[in-house]
Amino acid sequence: MDNGLPTSIVIFGASGDLTQRKLVPSLFNLYRKGRLPKQFRIVGYGNTAFSDDQFRAHLKEGLKEFASFKYKSDEWGTFASNLVYQQGRYTDLADFKKLGNLLKNWEINSGNRIYYMATPPGVFPNIIDLLGLTDQLTEYNGWRRVVIEKPFGTDLESARSLNEQIHKTLNERQIYRIDHYLGKETVQNILMTRFANTIFEPLWNRNYIDHVEITVAEQVGVEHRGRFYDNVGVLRDMFQNHLLQLTSLVAMEPPASFDATALRNEKVKVLSSIRSMKEEEVLKWTVGAQYKGYREEEGVDPKSTTPTYAAIRLQIDNWRWQGVPFYLRSGKSLKEKLSQITIEFKKPPHLLFPSTDGALTANMLVLYLQPHEGVHWRFEAKVPDTVAKLRSVDMEFHYDETFGKTALPEAYERLLLDTITGDASLFTRADEVESAWALIDPITEAWEASRKNQPLAFYEPGSWGPSEADELLAHEGRTWSTWDARKD
Repeated sequence: MDNGLPTSIVIFGASGDLTQRKLVPSLFNLYRKGRLPKQFRIVGYGNTAFSDDQFRAHLKEGLKEFASFKYKSDEWGTFASNLVYQQGRYTDLADFKKLGNLLKNWEINSGNRIYYMATPPGVFPNIIDLLGLTDQLTEYNGWRRVVIEKPFGTDLESARSLNEQIHKTLNERQIYRIDHYLGKETVQNILMTRFANTIFEPLWNRNYIDHVEITVAEQVGVEHRGRFYDNVGVLRDMFQNHLLQLTSLVAMEPPASFDATALRNEKVKVLSSIRSMKEEEVLKWTVGAQYKGYREEEGVDPKSTTPTYAAIRLQIDNWRWQGVPFYLRSGKSLKEKLSQITIEFKKPPHLLFPSTDGALTANMLVLYLQPHEGVHWRFEAKVPDTVAKLRSVDMEFHYDETFGKTALPEAYERLLLDTITGDASLFTRADEVESAWALIDPITEAWEASRKNQPLAFYEPGSWGPSEADELLAHEGRTWSTWDARKD
């Protein structure tokens, strides 16, 4: 909640792409909606030499290109008057003292502060250390919150080390580890669909659900991120954060309240219940692949074995989900840009109708995260003027049709607002991050160990991935779903 104190939002790496494309447009839209504190100031900090006016002009150019909303010039003018810039290094104590004095002079006696790390992850600990050394994180005159962008570590060991480093200076309640995926309205709608509708919760278990699929497909390749991506790969880039977060939201138990602690406790329980795989299980229940032509991308090693696609079968060992497989897949250069969660229900145990030819189509609930954001429910109905012929029909809801094409705000907008109000529900906690890495590390290690004996699979750009991923489900008599009610 707004405590009435002036609020400073300090963005480290303010001359970079993220600030221009996402952060400042989101903050500006929050201002337009009257959701920023009455007294606020946005301080950019970076290596680039900008005057305040040059910084504002740089951000205005980004706004023209990337903002998804219309605005008036006088709105930007008033907002921009609250933008200032300080050139500085991330390793210089004197520069951080200068930043501290800049903030104190504006606050006068007291104020709240958000420090946003829009920098490479390697400098996170150093920035936090210097903020601590210059007494900028002490909460004697207002709250202090630090937003940390992903990736949070590159494996379990590095994540633990990073947690230990920042905990020397910060309390866990001050740390906001951001995963922009959780800021999407459609991701939050997973919880609303489950817990605001009594028709679903009684069915949300092993007795009625056959399996769950989570797909996050990207149509583009690595583009300009080749050098970075080649050191990361699809598991670290997508699975450790986005896909496991989606899994936890689908599979979690109802929290006692919508409080951040209660919600995150349930998510951690899910991650802790996912069965960790041994090397032989990894080779059986996972698929890693690379799109053809990846090795020719700029910045990529010509002999790279970095996977750009992965499909994984997870098993959750708890009362609700025992025996229900969760199939996760994500990749680049696939057929479509598509993010969806498919809940496929079990078929009826006995066929009563003579015209079904011994088969029924399973009921299906599909949560579309992007594009065509919405919810689809597929069920069976009788075809008129037949004895007992059935046809799949669907009930559907789409955000753009119901609320308009501009209804969905930028994910960063919600997450920045939550940081200001102190709601950490959509941010990951230390034990949550470590639990996710504990699941991913055995897979990456097994893949690396098997490369000599098991060559990397490849797939054609513009396809749905390698045939090995289809075989992963076919082994249990299932197929991947790319059903879209708008195409039927």
